[in-house]
Amino acid sequence: MVPVFGSMARSLVLAALTATPILAETVVVMRLEDTIQPASLRYLQRGLREAARRGAAVAVVELNTPGGLLTSVRQMTTAITTSERPVVVYVTPSGAQAASAGFFLLMAADLAAMAPGTNAGAAHPVGGQGEDLEKTIAEKVTNDAAALIRSLAEQRGRPVEWAEKAVRESLSFTEREALEKKLIEIVAGSRQELLAKLDGREVRRFSGQVEKLSLASPQVVLVNPSAADKLLSAIAHPNIAYLLLLAGILGLYFELSHPGAIFPGVLGAISLLLAFFALSVLPVNYVGVLLILLAIGFFVAEVKVTSYGLLTVAGLVCFILGSAMLIDAPLPSLRVGWEVIFPTALVVAMVVIFLLSRVLSAHRLKPVTGVEGMVGEVGRAITALSPAGKVFVHGEYWDAVAVAPVEAGKRVRVRAIQGSTLEVEPVPEGTKGG
Repeated sequence: MVPVFGSMARSLVLAALTATPILAETVVVMRLEDTIQPASLRYLQRGLREAARRGAAVAVVELNTPGGLLTSVRQMTTAITTSERPVVVYVTPSGAQAASAGFFLLMAADLAAMAPGTNAGAAHPVGGQGEDLEKTIAEKVTNDAAALIRSLAEQRGRPVEWAEKAVRESLSFTEREALEKKLIEIVAGSRQELLAKLDGREVRRFSGQVEKLSLASPQVVLVNPSAADKLLSAIAHPNIAYLLLLAGILGLYFELSHPGAIFPGVLGAISLLLAFFALSVLPVNYVGVLLILLAIGFFVAEVKVTSYGLLTVAGLVCFILGSAMLIDAPLPSLRVGWEVIFPTALVVAMVVIFLLSRVLSAHRLKPVTGVEGMVGEVGRAITALSPAGKVFVHGEYWDAVAVAPVEAGKRVRVRAIQGSTLEVEPVPEGTKGG
């Protein structure tokens, strides 16, 4: 039994030793092909954890982004610089860019690579509506971003001056310019070419440790966004978060105004919770939220107070302004789009006008119940009215006073009601009605 056990042990050790090179040549690949936002951070962190779990030789981030939120990119650069395994950021395919926030990711990488026909840079901070920031705030934000890029470039051994110019002067570099200025280390036309150029290269980690990559037979593991990443990315899109917020508010309002409907209230509550989750990871401008709430208040007031449309106009102005200001982000793709705002405002206006027309129509209708509903009714004089007497109206006998003499049996029309006495007038013969 002992020899058999020893043979099995040797087999297991041999298998483990044989498997080690394959594990060491594993390459974990992630694709960041959208704006930098909290969903991007979640995806990157998960991919880096997978690379650490597999003991991968390297993690490759294939990047194509117009930029994004500086708050998210700070956390992403931290994730890259503290990664257990070396990280390569590769701007690909041809025509791709690592603009604005993406440039910080490129500078944070252990190795930076670009495909032919790509560009990187233009990392100057801008304001929430895409405009230059107010002078004092601009200086603070720009200095902060410049300090971050200097720290990343210096630690990675890249030229600090050129990296800082991308922030302060919004310089952008082609792959050849970036390679000549030593902002990147590799130009590769494909993933296969990139991995071939990585084989045997020494990597100096952010901690100062040097590792040599061995990728003679790389085993590529593609990490795709999870369902949770996709859900967060979808609902954290400003247009979706905006529509969820409106759906939630309208659903709850309908439920409160029509108790017992249940479905609108449930749908509204779910939409509102999803909207709050999405807005919690987006740079929300609360002035925009207040303007939208004020607009809804104006719409409700218009239904209850006849302002001849003035409250509706004020509501629409507040609604459009609030929608445009709702998300305070540097890129148009990270804000609520006008192609969503205007149709939504139009739909809201149509709903308000419809409700308003129904209310005004109801106001114009004469009462059909109670004593007031008898005004205009036609009946017959039971006795001669000269001017007082009895009439039969609306199935009942009434005391009446006529504005002109009326013979018994003639038709009369109710003009007004004074207590329990009707004021009537004669109806000319041949007149229709009654």
